[in-house]
Amino acid sequence: MNTQSSQPTSGSTKLNRRSFIARSSASVAAFSIVPSFVIGARGQTPPSGKLNIAAIGIGGMGRNNIAKLAAAGENIVALCDVDAGERATKIAKLYPNAKVYRDYRVMLEKQKDVDAVIVATPDHTHGVIGMAVIKAGKHIYMQKPLAHSLHEVRKLTEAAREHKVVTQMGNQGHSGEGARQICEWIWRGEIGAVREVHAWTNRPVWPQGVEVERPKETPPVPADLDWDMWIGPAAMRPYHPTYAPSKWRAWWDFGTGSLGDLGCHLLDPVFWALKLGHPTSVEGNISTYWHEFWQRTEPKHETYPRSTVVRYKFPARGKMKPVTLSWWDGGLMPPRPEELEEGRRMGDADGGVLFMGDKGVLMCGCYGIDPVLLPAKRMKETKKPAPSIERIPEGSDGHEKDWARACKGGKPASSNFEYSGPLSEMVLLGNLAVRNPDTRLLWDGPNLKVTNDAEADAYIRRHFREGWTL
Repeated sequence: MNTQSSQPTSGSTKLNRRSFIARSSASVAAFSIVPSFVIGARGQTPPSGKLNIAAIGIGGMGRNNIAKLAAAGENIVALCDVDAGERATKIAKLYPNAKVYRDYRVMLEKQKDVDAVIVATPDHTHGVIGMAVIKAGKHIYMQKPLAHSLHEVRKLTEAAREHKVVTQMGNQGHSGEGARQICEWIWRGEIGAVREVHAWTNRPVWPQGVEVERPKETPPVPADLDWDMWIGPAAMRPYHPTYAPSKWRAWWDFGTGSLGDLGCHLLDPVFWALKLGHPTSVEGNISTYWHEFWQRTEPKHETYPRSTVVRYKFPARGKMKPVTLSWWDGGLMPPRPEELEEGRRMGDADGGVLFMGDKGVLMCGCYGIDPVLLPAKRMKETKKPAPSIERIPEGSDGHEKDWARACKGGKPASSNFEYSGPLSEMVLLGNLAVRNPDTRLLWDGPNLKVTNDAEADAYIRRHFREGWTL
């Protein structure tokens, strides 16, 4: 595979686009830059006290991650995006000292002063880009979920450990107050033994449904978009705006659906507070819609279903009882608990979680925010537990800064891959069950294997397009 991506061929005269591409070309042509400091495994603090940060994928959440780190005083030295359109160009103008690239491989090869990298690309490219960053010895902030497949997540976790780089996943609620308070309440036994948990989301907020076929139209690729690089390790298909820039989450080849989008946020406090580890089984698509559709036609497996229910079973963990975790999306929601007073909303606009305990119920919104004990009188009668988990100074707003501090030799970041890797594996296992409906998949987590269904087991690893590899 060529190490340099194809360049746009349009004759557009827009100054901003020309500027973007010119800066990109200048970056590729550069010979070498002496690094400002050596960090990596030694964890040394730079003489300036600032990190040199690059970002791959700058149009979505990457833009926010960059802005927070820049506001904290870190140096933004390189920006990389396969789309040189208006959105990326506007963002690049905010960081005039940053070199601009189209191909992350060229950036990692040429930009010698990079200490740490933000990866905020579509899910299907997380694995290959993340592995390249880690093997280059750069610290990494990866948007959630860590990768597209279970195998990729496990390999990224192992590689980060081997190369001793500082890591963080972009599930910012893990740095917040709410998730910590949930843990402390549950660990104190405030609602008793938890044997049942429900989590739900308002996703999808994009078009999807298993009956959707690939579009037959083949419009021209926008001149500013490197389609080959956008496709990356996925199987090649013609460009269509239904995939990029913002609807890719619906498609099996590119996204990880509603679970991948919100699961690492909503299920984070569940995974943490209940010390879940690996489930013993999971089953998916237990929904009326799915059963009705399944009887009408064979699903095409192009996009995720419009709605799903996924159920995980976890064994006892120490003194904690076995627990069933149910995930609901696409407008489906769990039964309203009797303990929740009339007129009060379950969760928040993005979703929520219900911890059903022997002595009461704990409810929170997305990201673990606003945890409350139910019924309402419990909140008046119960004191907040004394903090037993260290707080992040800026809470969830400081998730990126928490990573930066770790890169400079501080304590491990709150959602480093040793934690967020297993969390992402649990989330993506739900998608494995969604793809293999009406089957309870028995799970051997340590060996990353479905023990009772060879067809489902085959989806743990995905096939990369020729020329792409971890």
